[in-house]
Order: sequence, then structure tokens, then C-alpha cells
Amino acid sequence: MANGLDDVVAADTVLSDVDGAGGHLTIRGHSLTELTGRWRYGQVVRLLFDGFFDELPGDADLERAIGNARVEVFERLRPVLAQLAPLDVYSGMRAGMAILPDGDELADALRLIAAPAVLTPALIRLGRGETPIAPDEKADHAGDMLRMLSGPASPALARALGSYLVTVCDHGLNASTFATRVVASTQAGLTSAILAGLGALKGPLHGGAPGPVIEMLDAIEFSGDPTAWLRGEIAQGRRIMGFGHRIYRVRDPRADALKAVVRQLGSRNETGSRLAFAEAVEQAALEVLRIAKPQRSIQTNVEFYTALLLEAVGFPKEAFSNVFATGRVAGWIAHAREQQATGRLIRPQSRYVGPVPDLVA
Repeated sequence: MANGLDDVVAADTVLSDVDGAGGHLTIRGHSLTELTGRWRYGQVVRLLFDGFFDELPGDADLERAIGNARVEVFERLRPVLAQLAPLDVYSGMRAGMAILPDGDELADALRLIAAPAVLTPALIRLGRGETPIAPDEKADHAGDMLRMLSGPASPALARALGSYLVTVCDHGLNASTFATRVVASTQAGLTSAILAGLGALKGPLHGGAPGPVIEMLDAIEFSGDPTAWLRGEIAQGRRIMGFGHRIYRVRDPRADALKAVVRQLGSRNETGSRLAFAEAVEQAALEVLRIAKPQRSIQTNVEFYTALLLEAVGFPKEAFSNVFATGRVAGWIAHAREQQATGRLIRPQSRYVGPVPDLVA
């Protein structure tokens, strides 16, 4: 038995390849560096969906369809926003998405693409006592998400968020993607499958770490001594947030992609000074981890620079997992469709290790 299913191959996929030894990520034949900062999120949605939906429109038409889906989702869910608002922002988003139709058509997929981008800013605004802002169907997906959060965003911030959504759109058979495929293998609808992914992503061992990165940086800044603070955390057996990965044995390529995006925002004084401080913390952490755990290669992961980027574009740390889901939902949908088309019902075996009853003659 492989505890945690390490090294078990559970699916053949055309969607993404995670090279943990080499530190490379391939998404449908394209390297991460080809995509981040060069492709719009709508283009990557089309790349992931290609072959899994009949009559998939071209890039421009698909982006318009995603915009129309944002408007449809907002109108469909506006009556329940007040009931969702008392929940934490992630649970509110998940509950809102559960109301959506549970079909397998492109229209169902586009509503699921649109929903986290619409619900997240709406619920944040309601939590602040502000009125939600309706979507603009003609706007870029990332730019419209920021506009619904805080009003019109600068092109630089919209590009930064779009680059983030592209960077996290898919990443092999991680916990949330596997959960999505398990549900899809039962021939349940896309909404049911995506809700499984959202449930897995909520756990702190999978998608919950970017927020604590901000808390860590704030605590280190208050302490005034990064190295001493980091040593103290390790001495007490606590994890250093934003470092280490289950698959990568070298640096997570998504960390470098997002670091480059944050650097492009560095012309803004506040972002630039925050980045300089974070880079100093990163170097201190890598050195402290190298000395404390010489038998392991613990490198910077995607969560470290995710936290800096999402903070810079204006999201509160409690919504970071929502924004991750906004990018990852396209990959979940593609995996669900691939599983439905090419896979079987996922039904692994277990090994019983409990007590054995006496056999009656």
C-alpha cells in the first residue's frame, strides 16, 4: 500500500504534467513560462476545454460567453447573496455555487467559471457593508473581478490577476483535482464534481496556506529579526508557510512565475517595499530550513508569492483561497470532462486491519 497514494498513477491525462524533479509544469503542451503573462485566462480556458465540449467557440467568442455567464450568475444568485453573506467568504462562495444547475454542457461549465469571480467580490463587499457591483459582460475576466471588488482597476493590476489565474489553472492530480475526478467518475454533473474540488481545497494542507503567509510576514516584520523568528518556529515544530511541496523537490516553477508578476507591480511604492521585505524573508527562510533540515530540499512554493500578489491587487487574506479556486475551476472542469469521457468509476481497494470476528461453525 502507498500511504497517501504516493507514486500511484490513477489517471492518464492530456491536461498537465508536473515534473517534480526538474521543476517544470506543462499545461496541454505549453510550458508555464509560455502561458503566464502572455495568455489571457479565457484563452487558457479554451486550451483546457478543447476536445471536451462540442462546438467550442474561438478565443474572442469564448471570452464573451464567459462575460455573459458572469452576468447570468450574478442575476441568478443576487436574491440569495444576503443569506450567503454571514458565512465566511469561502463557504459563502461554495454555497452559492451549489445552487447552480448540475449539467455537463458548455453553458454549465461557463457558469462555474463565472461563479467564483462574481461571488467572491460580492460577498467581500457585503461583508464590508457595501453594495455588490454587477458584472460587465464586455470586460476581461480578471479585470472585471477586480472592478466588482473595488471599482475600475488599473490595467497593471488586471494583468497581474490574470497572470495569477493562468498560473494556477491546473496542476496534475492534486487533492482537489482527484476529488473532482472521483465524483465525475460517477457520472454526476459538473457542479457536483466542482463542489468536491472546492471541499478539498478548503483544507489547510491543500489550498489554505497563502493567507497564513501574510500573517507570517506581518509577524516577522513586527519581530524585527527574520532569522530568529524562523528558527523559533522550527524549534517549536511549526511549519514555515510558503515553503515545501509534496511533489517538487526543487523550486516550484509557479513561485518564480508569480514573483516576476509581483516585480512588475513593484513600481508601486507599497508593493515594491513589501516585495523587498518578502525576498529578504525568503532568503532567510531557505537558509534556516537548509540548516535545520539538511536531509530534505525545502524550497519556495506557489503560496509564498500568491500571498504577495493577491495582497497587492486588493484581496483580503481570508479570500485568497477563493481567488485560487477562480483560477483552478477551469482545470477541475476539464479533468471532470476527461474522466467522464475516458475513465471508469474510480473504486480503489482498501485493506482491512481491524479486529476479526470469531467464526461460528
